[in-house]
Amino acid sequence: MLKMKNLNCSYGECQILHSASLEVNEGRLIGLIGRNGVGKTTTLKSIMGLVPPKGGSVHFGDINLSSLPAYEIPRMGIAYMPQGRHLFPKLTVMENLKIPIIKGEMDKKILEEIFEYFPRLKERLKQKAGTLSGGEQQMLAVGRALITNPKLILMDEPMEGLMPLLVKLIADTVKVINQKGTTILLVEQNLKTIKNICQGIYIMEKGSIVYEGTSSELEGAMDIQERYLGVKV
Repeated sequence: MLKMKNLNCSYGECQILHSASLEVNEGRLIGLIGRNGVGKTTTLKSIMGLVPPKGGSVHFGDINLSSLPAYEIPRMGIAYMPQGRHLFPKLTVMENLKIPIIKGEMDKKILEEIFEYFPRLKERLKQKAGTLSGGEQQMLAVGRALITNPKLILMDEPMEGLMPLLVKLIADTVKVINQKGTTILLVEQNLKTIKNICQGIYIMEKGSIVYEGTSSELEGAMDIQERYLGVKV
């Protein structure tokens, strides 16, 4: 479904991604993990066309995303959930949910599905996003990514800064979303979460993919965990 091959990206003269390659097959939940500042967020932004690549390619099925302007990429069926939520604080919950809808009416069936995941959002539809708690804002960010019924969701650290109970809620919801058929590429720093919910894992270091394997394979590769993730053996 999504294939990124030998991608190179830079901010000015500073190269961030160095021939990075990864693949996310349809129906899979794939994790991308690594220390701070290694290029994980840049990877997602490059897929979405927000950081144009200097070399390499990104394909979504038969479509070369690298040749498209950024505004066209969501129309291909890809949703992007950026780090830090990026909600509109002065708009209500419902107004935030409507923002990704380019044409037509909101699909009420999808809206009800979002409320099944997060009943609290239904209770706060008319409340301004800026007055929600951090956990509720994260629920809204996930809901907004789902509202267009995308084929693929790129999630950038959706559990960041949440208390353990909410981390589990969001992680369990992400897993269910995937089980219902949505393909997900998840950027996360929490190794335990990645291993618990992802079917495949990539590790990034200094802008390059240095490891690819399943959760069980990574569980047994303690040298890899220590070298690239700082896990003490």
